[in-house]
Amino acid sequence: MITAEGLTKRYGSTTAVDGLSFTARPGKVTGFLGPNGAGKSTTMRLVLGLERPTAGTVTVDGHRYADLPAPLHAVGAMLDARSVHPGRTAFRHLLALARTHGIPRSRVEEVIGLTGLEEVAGRRVKGFSLGMGQRLGIAGALLGDPGTLLLDEPVNGLDPDGVLWVRGLVRDLAAQGRTVLLSSHLMHELALCADRVLVVGRGRLLADDPVEEIVRRSASAGRVRVRTTGPDVLAGALRRLGAEVDAQPDGALLVRGATVEDVGSAAGREGVTVLELAAQGGSLEEAYLELTAGSVEFRAGGAR
Repeated sequence: MITAEGLTKRYGSTTAVDGLSFTARPGKVTGFLGPNGAGKSTTMRLVLGLERPTAGTVTVDGHRYADLPAPLHAVGAMLDARSVHPGRTAFRHLLALARTHGIPRSRVEEVIGLTGLEEVAGRRVKGFSLGMGQRLGIAGALLGDPGTLLLDEPVNGLDPDGVLWVRGLVRDLAAQGRTVLLSSHLMHELALCADRVLVVGRGRLLADDPVEEIVRRSASAGRVRVRTTGPDVLAGALRRLGAEVDAQPDGALLVRGATVEDVGSAAGREGVTVLELAAQGGSLEEAYLELTAGSVEFRAGGAR
């Protein structure tokens, strides 16, 4: 279990992490979301003792990382899959890590098989693709059979089969009672594998809730999509009822503040034929964009 209380990190006048308090619990996949520069990587580095907090604390199973007698057995982490000596083979890299904790060669071979690296285990890492590097990073995180895992963007560079494998892996690890903290920009993947989501912006906690609850609270939830032979007529009738109506490029209407029954009844009263009518739930991506709208530091040209 990872527990942060009032966690703060400042670099001069810049506050990278600002009073974060959260708990990532065993048996759960906790998604970690935020715009670039939001403090996610700094937070993970604080968990691993790679940075010292300016204020507050962060512990793993009640202990600071620096106080763990055998860190690889307690915490497995992949923060940067490229942080491997390029001249080493995958096998030699993992074996060197294993020897720091007395982990047997058989475990090295086991994680190589688990991550699908058997055919490239004898190759130098400098020739690895991004996807193979990610698999090697995950193998290193799993090496000590830890109870807690921190994975930063683990599906970057993976093909669809690899993405599916990571999804199943983190779910299996959580099902075994492990704590998994997973950072990703792929909302669809987090929606499929995370139980709970932490959202940060400008170093501050914006949300800490189950995925379903975050989506349910978003403005994107509770919408109705309708397509009719008289969209303008229906739109006027729905607005008179107090609903918000947005015309879509395909001629459909997206309605907020009205149920499917309300929309269908209004169409009947106005004498327009309904061609499509369905309730639409929100998405994690839409909820995330709403939460972080005021926290994005870097935008594409023209975006405001």
